[in-house]
Amino acid sequence: MCRIIFCTFLKEKSEGQDFQVYPGTLGKKIYNEISKKAWEKWIVQQTILINENKLNMFNLEDRKKIEKHMTLFLFKK
Repeated sequence: MCRIIFCTFLKEKSEGQDFQVYPGTLGKKIYNEISKKAWEKWIVQQTILINENKLNMFNLEDRKKIEKHMTLFLFKK
């Protein structure tokens, strides 16, 4: 049975995540407020950011940049 949530990104009811896809408090917020469809849109955007900016996900500073972009993308549109 799928979990239906109100997605704050899409501004509509949609299928929620099956599990928490990101750790911590931000991960809980994503799990409760961001649908699968919106998360897929973020993954595409994240890939673009990583490739265009040549980010290294083993580097803490680069991961912080991605997290900042993720928060802006998912919650500030």
